[in-house]
Amino acid sequence: MKIFPAIDIKGKQCVRLIKGNFDDKTVYSSSPIEQAKKYYDHGFKNLHIVDLDGALTGKTVNIDLIKDIANNFDFNIEVGGGIRTIDSIEKYIDAGIEKVILGSAAIKNKKFLKEACGEFKNQIALGLDAKNGKLSVSGWTENLNIKTLDYIKEVNDLGISRIICTDINKDGMKTNPNFDEILKITEVSNSPIVISGGVSSIEDIKKAKDFNNKKIEGIIVGKAIYDGDIRLEELAKELNA
Repeated sequence: MKIFPAIDIKGKQCVRLIKGNFDDKTVYSSSPIEQAKKYYDHGFKNLHIVDLDGALTGKTVNIDLIKDIANNFDFNIEVGGGIRTIDSIEKYIDAGIEKVILGSAAIKNKKFLKEACGEFKNQIALGLDAKNGKLSVSGWTENLNIKTLDYIKEVNDLGISRIICTDINKDGMKTNPNFDEILKITEVSNSPIVISGGVSSIEDIKKAKDFNNKKIEGIIVGKAIYDGDIRLEELAKELNA
């Protein structure tokens, strides 16, 4: 199972939000480049990056900074945050990004998602953010009356290479991931799943691995690292455990 340490960028700084609320954020001392180096030095090969400025504006605001990370370190990087056009996807692919995460634009426009998956085969990931089993978009400000499981069934055959499932109620809260919902999603999805939101301790990582579910590709760890609840040394041990 892959472990994705996270870097969320806003104003060229590493930040973490609580439940996606831009007014409830913590700014950390490490720059995104410094944080990426810490992950790289501990042996991590996968990296999850979110451009929060991009999520707010719909533009590739921090692409130069993200490109620097890609050029300086040998990571398999997935990037999300306001990616709403084929041109934006292409910019990230050209910058050396392994997988581009589409969210609101793809959920609202399945034609765009289908076009992206067709043009960039095995490079498009889908970010699904849900609250109480129903999807939210536009920085979690707009709640759709669409069940996550129903939506996945609708897009199952488009060639999505990975689905990142975030439980909004859990994100940034360090209250354990919503494993019950994740397991339901694995039963209906044709794509591998990455767990996001709520990781609080190394035990959450071990529990995800213990499911031995081939559909669970990985897990994202963010705030628990920054706050010191999970030390990079102990997380790195799980890479080969």
